Amino acid sequence: MSKKRGLSGEEKRTRMMEIFFETKDVFQLKDLEKLAPKEKGITAMSVKEVLQSLVDDGMVDCERIGTSNYYWAFPSKALHARKRKLEALNSQLSEGSQKHADLQKSIEKARVGRQETEERAMLAKELSSFQDQRKKLKAEVEKYRECDPQVVEEIRFSCAPVTAWNSLCRQG
Repeated sequence: MSKKRGLSGEEKRTRMMEIFFETKDVFQLKDLEKLAPKEKGITAMSVKEVLQSLVDDGMVDCERIGTSNYYWAFPSKALHARKRKLEALNSQLSEGSQKHADLQKSIEKARVGRQETEERAMLAKELSSFQDQRKKLKAEVEKYRECDPQVVEEIRFSCAPVTAWNSLCRQG
């Protein structure tokens, strides 16, 4: 006895769309709950869930008329949706290609006058050594910062009210 495997969500969605495309009709939920298990093997319990996911994705249209909801999807709508998506993707591709070409041109412009010469390499090396020296000097200045007269004066000034208060408290 082999166990029967259920349909995946994507298979259910595909089969549900086949119902709409083959019949080219408008359905109510109860009609689909009867039709889907017989024709496409979609369990009646999952019809509503599958149908709602298709409606949410814009693949099936839904309209409430009175107290009933009607569902439909025609092949021409799917074709037009794919065409619009293809046009949007093609325009994005052309914009991306144009931007790529513009960036390539700007790279070529930037390279003009920046050919790797011996003088340029020497200047780059000198710049690097100056940057290293600057870092070392900054570290040394930071090490002696607490001995800086301005910093010491700022510390004294900020602590002056506290020391005055402390001396008053000791006297009294």
